[in-house]
Amino acid sequence: MTEHVGSAGHHWERRTLQKVLLEHIKEQRRARRWRIFFKLMIIIFIAFLLYNWFHKDLPQPISSSKDHTALINIKGEIDSEKEASAENIRDALHSAFKNKHVKGIVLRVNSPGGSPVQARQIFEEIRSLRTQHPHVKIYAAIEDLGASAAYLISVAADAIYADKTSLVGSIGVRMDSFGFVEVMKKVGIERRLYTAGKHKAFLDPYLPSKPDEVDFIERQLGKVHEVFINNVREGRGTRLHETPEIFSGYFWCGEDALALGLIDGYGDAHYIAKEIIHAPDMVDYTPGVNLLDKIANRLGASIGHAFSQSAHSFMKGL
Repeated sequence: MTEHVGSAGHHWERRTLQKVLLEHIKEQRRARRWRIFFKLMIIIFIAFLLYNWFHKDLPQPISSSKDHTALINIKGEIDSEKEASAENIRDALHSAFKNKHVKGIVLRVNSPGGSPVQARQIFEEIRSLRTQHPHVKIYAAIEDLGASAAYLISVAADAIYADKTSLVGSIGVRMDSFGFVEVMKKVGIERRLYTAGKHKAFLDPYLPSKPDEVDFIERQLGKVHEVFINNVREGRGTRLHETPEIFSGYFWCGEDALALGLIDGYGDAHYIAKEIIHAPDMVDYTPGVNLLDKIANRLGASIGHAFSQSAHSFMKGL
């Protein structure tokens, strides 16, 4: 009898322990499901925020089946590694000119300039495509800034428009450098450089410049400048009112640029599409920027702004 009671008690304890363990396992599973659910909701929420953050920059579809104006952005520095590279702009131009529903093209320019090589490649491509497709007009719409290499691209268009307060021109060439010779003398540093070729080190900032090398650099820059000037004359033709300063590197506001013949009138991309091309619907043909690059750029700007605000608050507190 005692053994039976003991055995029954043992079975009861085991069943109770099993129930407790099963309930514990079920509870863990429920907790895991809730964790997965909340993580999924967080991911969806972040994706929603990112979409709303970036969707306004996403390019419109190029498969438009009705008449429209093609928009190509030339924004920021003109460089082979940047968004405004010759390769990107060339691809956009070819896509626009090939579409039979494109009634005109607008280059929306907002750039301080950049590589003269990249700019001239775009310039030559525009001139070539204009010859192949004479029925499709191309216009440049300068926003805040259309200077140097950006203006060179603009003069390849049939006409240039800007705002009265836009900055236009800067027809010149520059090369930046520094000289550390006197600093090295003061701290007692000796420069040791071994080269083959008399002028191989002539751009070295740690060596003093020589008159004959400075003259050589200025001659080379002058030749590049002359090509720039000839391209502007070619693009603007008799519309350009030349003055002694027009090719000096100065830039002008839109009002003065119009008087000098650097631009043809006032207006933005929307004005050109509606009033000149008569195709108000615009489709953006600009190659899209990689999403990761956009995130990095946006975060970089946000962090920079936050740092600036923090520094400003700190200075106010002093």
